[in-house]
Amino acid sequence: MRSAATTRPQRPARWRSPASWPLRTRIVAIMISLLTVLGLVVGGTAELYLYKSLHQQIDADLVELSNRLRGFGGKGYPPLDKPDNIPNGNSSNGNKPPSSLRENSIMISVTGDGTITGFRVVGTQGSPDNDFEGLTATAIEAIRSEVPKNGAAADVNLGGDLPQYRVMATMKSDGGIQYIGLPLDEVNSTLVTVAAFTGCVIVGSLLIAGWGGALIVRRTLKPLDRVAATATRVSELKLDAGEVRLAQRVPESDTDPRTEVGQVGAALNRMLDHVGNALEARHASEMQVRQFVADASHELRTPLAAIRGYAELSRRSRQPVPDEISHVLNRVESEAKRMTALVEDLLLLARLDAGRPLAQDPVDLTMLAVDATSDAHAAGPGHYWQLDLPDEPVTVIGDGARLHQVVANLLANARTHTPEGSTVTVKVGAVPNAAVIQVIDNGPGIQPDVVPRIFERFSRGDSSRSRAAGSTGLGLSIVHAVVTSHRGKVGVQSRPGQTVFTVMLPLGPPPVVPTAEQRPQMLHPVG
Repeated sequence: MRSAATTRPQRPARWRSPASWPLRTRIVAIMISLLTVLGLVVGGTAELYLYKSLHQQIDADLVELSNRLRGFGGKGYPPLDKPDNIPNGNSSNGNKPPSSLRENSIMISVTGDGTITGFRVVGTQGSPDNDFEGLTATAIEAIRSEVPKNGAAADVNLGGDLPQYRVMATMKSDGGIQYIGLPLDEVNSTLVTVAAFTGCVIVGSLLIAGWGGALIVRRTLKPLDRVAATATRVSELKLDAGEVRLAQRVPESDTDPRTEVGQVGAALNRMLDHVGNALEARHASEMQVRQFVADASHELRTPLAAIRGYAELSRRSRQPVPDEISHVLNRVESEAKRMTALVEDLLLLARLDAGRPLAQDPVDLTMLAVDATSDAHAAGPGHYWQLDLPDEPVTVIGDGARLHQVVANLLANARTHTPEGSTVTVKVGAVPNAAVIQVIDNGPGIQPDVVPRIFERFSRGDSSRSRAAGSTGLGLSIVHAVVTSHRGKVGVQSRPGQTVFTVMLPLGPPPVVPTAEQRPQMLHPVG
């Protein structure tokens, strides 16, 4: 079986994927590429022109030498048909190379009767010895085979220690052929020097252009950076709830419609205006709904209290009440109590949404956990209720009644959605700068698709969990709202056999409370 490492697609390296480069990097890279191509074209053209010019100059010199030496027979020079008898540097026969020949130049004469003589000048008029040396048969054969007879010059590489030569052939008056060659070492050296110098100039120009281009591009794209910074600040705003004021806008100087960046900035400002208007409309609608819920909840409390009162009063009547009517009145009273609890929850959520200030008193979470667990034990004697408390009290600043409701709702949720005989543990502790309350049960767990929306209003667990107590779906949403109002966080982790609700609240100064030995550590089920 293939591992995940082998099946994972390989992402191309950043430097191999220009599409992932920043815009300024791509612009500079394109500019450098164009300048490189332009430099190569200019440098190559200059090198080619210099090559042709130098060769034309060499050809002109060859023509002049050929005309000057036309008819030179080379008598007395060693014949090349006997290369083994060619003396190197021997001029005892009194023959000297023509004074018109340069050092390292070559001359080959083929007479009408087929006699071949040739030499390479190794010294000028000022040198009495070693004026010339004979050419080998291999060298002369290469020249005769590669140089055309029509007077056109050709480059010939003689190999060995001899340099490359530019050779021209001319016809003599006796029907023979005369070959004159000049070395190309100076020409080649000049071409290499010019090419190296041109390359250095191109590389230096590219470095300067890259550095200057990067500065210019960075300065030119500064407005785009400001537009991106504005968009980033807007993206960091919390837009999902509450009143939102989109005060961030692209500066007026960066919204010039005559420039591309200005068009982007102006479009972003228009978009922010539309989003701001939509958020204001959404907030106004939310406020209307919240106000309606608060008003309706407040108004429903009185008739619900009257219904409960009349139901209780009818049961206290001295006149006998038929069993059917008594059952109906009991159901009316039960549903009135349930409706009252729902109305109270809705009213509390509406007040929290409206930002009503909460009490700011020291609250001992350890004693609060003891009281809430005692109440849960009385409501659910079929469960095992445990306390895990620290040796020192854990204190926060907040509304004690609301925090008690948080723990009570978490315990009621555990009691409602776990079967009898389950163990529910309330754990209180502290981490740096935060108090922690955890409610842990060993029930069947929460389905993964329910966990992301478990703190939403009217959210219910799946059908695999017990709903015998008739949950309204507001308990955990109240937990989330109260904890958020206390600048805290609440979360849940669940798997079959363990569900953990964790509440984190900012720590406050410790009050005077009973010691750990004076508090019960565990409550046992009755029965």
